[in-house]
Amino acid sequence: MDFLDRNEDLTLLDTTTLRSAYESGEVTPIAVTEAHLVKIQQRTPALHAFIHVSGDSAMRQAEASAERWRRGKAFGPLDGLMLTLKDNIDVAGMPCTAGTAAFAQRRPDRDASLYRRLRDAGMVLLGKVTMHEAALGATTDNPVYGRCMNPVRDGFTPGGSSGGSAAAVADHLCHLSVGTDTMGSVRIPAAYCGAMGFIPTRGRLPMDGVIPLSPTLDVAGPLARTGQDLAHAAACLLGMQAPFALPDRDWQTLRVGIPRQVDQVALASDVHAGWRQTQQALEAHGAVLCSIDLPGWSPASARLGAFLLSEWEGADYWLKAIGTSLPGLSPELQKMFRYGAAIAEEKRESVRSFLHGLRRESQAIFSGIDVLLLPTTPGTAFPHGAVVPPNQADFACLANILGTPALSFPCPSEGLPTSCQFLAPAGQDQRLLSLASRLDVLWR
Repeated sequence: MDFLDRNEDLTLLDTTTLRSAYESGEVTPIAVTEAHLVKIQQRTPALHAFIHVSGDSAMRQAEASAERWRRGKAFGPLDGLMLTLKDNIDVAGMPCTAGTAAFAQRRPDRDASLYRRLRDAGMVLLGKVTMHEAALGATTDNPVYGRCMNPVRDGFTPGGSSGGSAAAVADHLCHLSVGTDTMGSVRIPAAYCGAMGFIPTRGRLPMDGVIPLSPTLDVAGPLARTGQDLAHAAACLLGMQAPFALPDRDWQTLRVGIPRQVDQVALASDVHAGWRQTQQALEAHGAVLCSIDLPGWSPASARLGAFLLSEWEGADYWLKAIGTSLPGLSPELQKMFRYGAAIAEEKRESVRSFLHGLRRESQAIFSGIDVLLLPTTPGTAFPHGAVVPPNQADFACLANILGTPALSFPCPSEGLPTSCQFLAPAGQDQRLLSLASRLDVLWR
């Protein structure tokens, strides 16, 4: 197949086809990079997904990748694929703003470890994508760098805080993006934009070179359009062998826990339908579903506790980083951080005790199951300017609190995207990535 003669849109090629084309020489990473840069330029006025486009350095990386493919010495399945990073992840010499005016001129002098791993796998970095200001919020309506749009429906939020990552992936502006997740900030935008998102067990991925919000809850993870791509990226980030060994029959042995507390949260009709369809698909493939109780978990209470923790830990960082007047942050964000800074130690200890107790009490639930199944979000994407649903993170923040890996994935939907997520025990990242690589089987 000669893609160029057919005027194929190279940004729309799936990565399996793309790797085959690289290997045969029909397409080069140079041509694919050029196509993505053109599309980014075309889409930026409407989408506002990028804060910085690194065209020159991307072309240099593409040329090096093309030479490796030409010589038959590609680094692996990620070589020559297009990458973006949330703009709180350091790349030497490149802007890293955390979505703030305060850091508009910030240029780190070294790469974050997680970027080095992807760079050394041959990925082509196209630039830095936008985010909710300082990562404290879930709309990516950024007062400095513009309102990022959901490519699925214009005028709607892509979610946040990694909204630019999800928008760029869903709009075919890159193959993979890496975001950060404090209370669902990778998985919520993935859910709203119809993408996949993964966060690892806390502590498995180094967070040096990542501007923090809440070190107690922060993790980073990839977003992608396919489970195979997500698994390849996560395996690279975690230094694992690509986890593709799950045969179809293993769905038959999967023990899936359905938390009763899901009923405490009102689900939008589309989300509820996707949630039920996912359970039915799992049962049709032989998975064993069982209703369970998570001791001490009240979704709303846990989300409120995690948010308070994010406010005071975020305040601790930003007050030290830029000073007590918080120059360069929006008035709304200043208000949240000042509130966080004023939280009394007694209240902080109460929140810590509650979250630690939830983590401790929940450890036993995985003794009889392999994964938990939850909706990713209670609702679907909503218009910019609408009242922000306070319960967006009710389900997503549980993985951050427990420190467990989580995989969010799209469910069948007739309207806006809906999503579910698997949570696995801490340390069982490979199980989730194996499931990710086989999710296409689930919907057959």
